[in-house]
Amino acid sequence: MIVKQYYLGCLAHASYLIVDERSRVAAVVDPQRDVGQYVEEARRLGVEIRHVLLTHFHADFIAGHLELRALTGARIGLGARAKAEYEFTALKDGDVLELGDTRLAILETPGHTPEGISIVVHDVAVDPRKPHAVLTGDTLFIGDVGRPDLLASVGVTASELGSMLYESLHGKLLALPDETLVYPAHGAGSMCGKRLSNESVSTIGEQRRYNYALQPMTRDEFVALVTADQPDAPAYFAYNATLNRAQRETLDTRLEQALEPLALETALSLANQGAQLVDVRSAADFSGGHLAGSIHIGLEGSFATWSGSILDPKRPVVVIADVGREREAAVRLGRVGFERVAGHLKGGLSALESRPELVERSTRITVQALAERLALKPAPRVLDVRTPAEWSNGHIEGALHIPLNRLQQRMAEVPRDAKLAVICRSGYRSSIATSLLHAAGVRDAVDVIGGMDAWTRLQSGGAAAAKA
Repeated sequence: MIVKQYYLGCLAHASYLIVDERSRVAAVVDPQRDVGQYVEEARRLGVEIRHVLLTHFHADFIAGHLELRALTGARIGLGARAKAEYEFTALKDGDVLELGDTRLAILETPGHTPEGISIVVHDVAVDPRKPHAVLTGDTLFIGDVGRPDLLASVGVTASELGSMLYESLHGKLLALPDETLVYPAHGAGSMCGKRLSNESVSTIGEQRRYNYALQPMTRDEFVALVTADQPDAPAYFAYNATLNRAQRETLDTRLEQALEPLALETALSLANQGAQLVDVRSAADFSGGHLAGSIHIGLEGSFATWSGSILDPKRPVVVIADVGREREAAVRLGRVGFERVAGHLKGGLSALESRPELVERSTRITVQALAERLALKPAPRVLDVRTPAEWSNGHIEGALHIPLNRLQQRMAEVPRDAKLAVICRSGYRSSIATSLLHAAGVRDAVDVIGGMDAWTRLQSGGAAAAKA
C-alpha cells in the first residue's frame, strides 16, 4: 500500500493518492483542481485511478473531482448527506471501498460541514483489524479542528454544526487506536481553522494529548470554544462551496480562454465593461510601472487566497504577467473558482511602451524612511492592513487598522487629507492594499517594504544600540 500526500503551500491544502500495489488500483482524496500530478504518478506506478473522494464540499478551493473523472473515468464518492448536480456514490457510515489489500472504510463526520466524511485506511495484508491511517478532511487538523461557522453550510447554525463536530470527534475519530496516522486536508495558513500546525501528519494519540480542542470538556464548552475567535472567512468561500456541488467545466476547458493573448485595446475595452485588471508581477516591478487602474496581487505570495478575497469571481479578469507566467496565474485563479479569466495582456508591460500615458507608478519606502517621516510634522498616517490578531500583538502607535479583506468595504474610513503609509506583516498585503487605494483615487499612499517584521527588527536594533 502507498499513501502519498501532496501539499499545496499557497492554499495550505493536502491531497492524497492511495495505491494498492497488488491490484494496481488507486484512489485520490480531496484533489486540487489541476490534477496532472496524480495522473502522472498513477501512470508512473502503472496503476488505475478508479475512485476520487471528497471529504466534504471544500470552500477554500475548487476540487479536481470532475477533472479526474474526465481524464480517468474515476467514480466520484461523497458523503451520504451530500447533494450535487453530478452523479456520485453516496458514502455512509460503515461503507467500504476494497482496492485489493487496501481497504477504505467510511466514517460520517459532520461538523465542519453536514456532509463531511473521514476515510479510515487499512492495509489488510499487514493487519486486517488495525487501521493504518485516517484521512480526516477538515474535521480534525493537526493542532485544531474544523471551524463550524462557515457560510458554506447554509441552513445549519454554527452551534448545530459544533455539536455534530463534538460527536464526530469524540464518538468516532478518538475511538481509533492512538497509533493511527492522521492525515488532514489543511495545514497552517488555512482559514478553515484558527490554530493549525505546520506539521502535515500526526497520530490520534498525539492529537488526543496536545490538540486544544480535544481536551476533556462538555459539549457546550466545546461548541463555545470552536465558534469563538475564528478569522473572517473570505467572501469567495461560499461561492467555491457552491461550485464544488455544481456540474461545471473542467480546468483545461477554462484555460483555453484564460490563456488567450489580448491586445492592449481589447484589455482596455474589457476594463471599461467591468473586467478586473490584475497585475501578478512582483511588488517592485508593479511599483516601477503598471497599467493605470490595475490591482496588484503577486504570484510570489498567497496569490489564490488573496485573489479570492479581493476580486469578484463573477466579473471577468484580465491577467497582466511577466511573459511566460500567464499560465501559472490562470491555473492558480482556476483553483479558487475564477471561471471568467478573459485572457492576458499580450506581451505584458511591454504592451504599454507606445502608450506611456497609461503607465502609473507607486512609491515604496523602507521602515527606516517610515521612522524618519513619522518624526516630522505633519507625520503620515500609518494604515495597518493586518488581521485583528496580528494587530493585537503589537502595532505602531496612532495607526489606523483596517484588515485587507475589509479595505474595499471600508474605503470611506480612509483619510483623504493625509499622507498614508501602508503596512502589513511582510510587505505582501500592503502592496495589494496600496494598489486598491490608488484604484479608488487615494493617491497619496506609499507601501512600506518589509512590513512590521522589518519595523520590529528596526526598533529592536535601536533599543539594543541605546542600551549598549
